[in-house]
Amino acid sequence: MANDSHEKDTQPSSFRDKILRDLEEIKRQSDSKRPTGSLRANDSLHQIEEVHSEQVMTQPRVSIKLPLVADRESGSLVTRFSEDAEQEKTEKVHFPSEIDEHAAPAENQGSLEQASETAQRSSMPFDEVPVATAVVVLDESPAEPEDLTETRAIYKHSIRDRLQKTEVSQSELEDTIITSTPKQPTVNRGATTRRRHRQRKKQDSIAKRIVKVVVSTVLLLLVVTSVTGYMYLKSSLEPVNAQATENIQVEIPEGSSTKEIARILEGSNLIKNATVFNYYAKLKSYNNFQSGFYNLNQSMSVDELAKALQEGGTETAQDPISGKILVVEGSTINQIAQAVTKNVYKNSKDEKTPFTADDFLATVKNEEFIKKMAATYPKLLATMPAADSGAIYRLEGYLFPATYDYKPDTTMEGLVEQMIAAMDARLQPYYDQLAAKGLDVNQLLTLASLVEKEGATDADRRAIAGVFYNRLNAGMPLQSNIAILYAMGKLGEKTTLKEDATIDTTINSPYNIYANTGLMPGPVDSPSQAAIEATFAPNKTSYYYFVADVTTGTVYFAETGEEHEQNVEKYVNSKLNN
Repeated sequence: MANDSHEKDTQPSSFRDKILRDLEEIKRQSDSKRPTGSLRANDSLHQIEEVHSEQVMTQPRVSIKLPLVADRESGSLVTRFSEDAEQEKTEKVHFPSEIDEHAAPAENQGSLEQASETAQRSSMPFDEVPVATAVVVLDESPAEPEDLTETRAIYKHSIRDRLQKTEVSQSELEDTIITSTPKQPTVNRGATTRRRHRQRKKQDSIAKRIVKVVVSTVLLLLVVTSVTGYMYLKSSLEPVNAQATENIQVEIPEGSSTKEIARILEGSNLIKNATVFNYYAKLKSYNNFQSGFYNLNQSMSVDELAKALQEGGTETAQDPISGKILVVEGSTINQIAQAVTKNVYKNSKDEKTPFTADDFLATVKNEEFIKKMAATYPKLLATMPAADSGAIYRLEGYLFPATYDYKPDTTMEGLVEQMIAAMDARLQPYYDQLAAKGLDVNQLLTLASLVEKEGATDADRRAIAGVFYNRLNAGMPLQSNIAILYAMGKLGEKTTLKEDATIDTTINSPYNIYANTGLMPGPVDSPSQAAIEATFAPNKTSYYYFVADVTTGTVYFAETGEEHEQNVEKYVNSKLNN
């Protein structure tokens, strides 16, 4: 019986020691895995011993309170004890229905619901949040009676040390759960209002900047468009090629409108834009364009082209010209010699012609050439001065003043012939009527050369021509300074009033019509069409004298010499003394 009693006493002790060993191992693994939450070491040991004391004699198993976590895979509450995957040991949890009445089941109620709420409030994974204090039930196993006291002391000491080292307070677990729960933001209405005000202000500022950028861009585009348009119009009015020398021949059909002419010019590459030419012609009132063939050049501006088209073209196509020579009305042969060297064609970059003054003078003095021209234009040159008449130039006055074109193949004789042919064409209406007036071509041109220089207007010219006829009919000398200046080689040169008033009227020359009566041997310059017309049809007056005011140019006529002297003193001499 004693042995039986001793065996009964030692069996619970051995069983308790084994429980302590298993608890120590389980606790060691659980502490290494759990980050937070546990009972204090001394309290845990005390509680374990109390639980064991209460159940050791009556129960074959022991219940211990441990933190539970939710298992993600199985969906059940489990405890984790090991830190390494290989040592991890998960013990199934006995819920209150399986736990005995001494394990305080009230503490486990609602564990799963609390774990779910904690996981939702916290940033921790659901399966890592401690949800409750689990009761782990360990099966009883017998131990050797002789090792009971020693084993109990070792495991008790070990459990106490391990729990002290891994102590985590329950308050820390609660703090962790509370901390992990997101805080609701505090609404600050004043700050929100200010923030909205700043945002609105920023948006207004951005809108203003956008408006400024858009307005500036539109204004810039308007300026650029205006400048570009002005430059384009200016360029369209300028020559297509200012350096061009070759002419382009175009034909303007009869009845062509300005728009059609513009298209012809643009098609010939003479203008840059037909629309610009059309509007420019309307703006300048250029509406009298003539039909015909024109030799135009790319170096001509829109205005020059418009003016050229108003002069009239030729009936047939003409070879392109190289330049133009201008012979001014009243020019002498010496002056024409200088004119043939100057190119007045604005489309040409060359200011000089291929002709020289010496070559021109040699040609008009060449007797073979003069005979050839006399044979070609008999009506015009039949009465020209003879070689022994004392005329300085036999062809003086027979070269009509006008503008003449020359071409690359134009010779000097050809150029002079153009001038002779032009005079012949102008006198065609008078040839048959001159004989009835008792005049020939040479007399007509000689008187006309004096009328050209003495009169400034058509009315003055007709009156002056009448005075010359009256004096000739009366046998009086013509007394014109124009002839004396020609004899002196000064006609056409600028002279002072004093030089003109004190001219030498005693010069020995067939052109001295102060000493000689009648006409000079021939003309002294190339008269204009107006001077020829005034000489052919003069005014019939009783005047024998005329003088021009040296300051105004007004011509005063007189019938007597006494009246004439008064006019000379009044309008000439008195002003020369001032």
